[in-house]
Amino acid sequence: MAGKIKNAKGFGARYGRKIRSKLGKFLNLKNKDKKCPYCSAMRVKRIASGIWTCTKCESKFTGRAYDSTRTKIKANIEE
Repeated sequence: MAGKIKNAKGFGARYGRKIRSKLGKFLNLKNKDKKCPYCSAMRVKRIASGIWTCTKCESKFTGRAYDSTRTKIKANIEE
């Protein structure tokens, strides 16, 4: 039996399985509870693509489009 695509259920049989599974992964990331980097509360909501706000401390910050965490870049400085 085929696997279920949970978050993309609203699309039914339209658009194909691969596209719906990719969309389901993004929707899982977007709808998952996220932690505020300032007050550590699990009350972060997405305002727009890459813009997040905490409903507790009302701070706005940027992150990825579907996830509020930032990627850390390691700088290798050779001397």
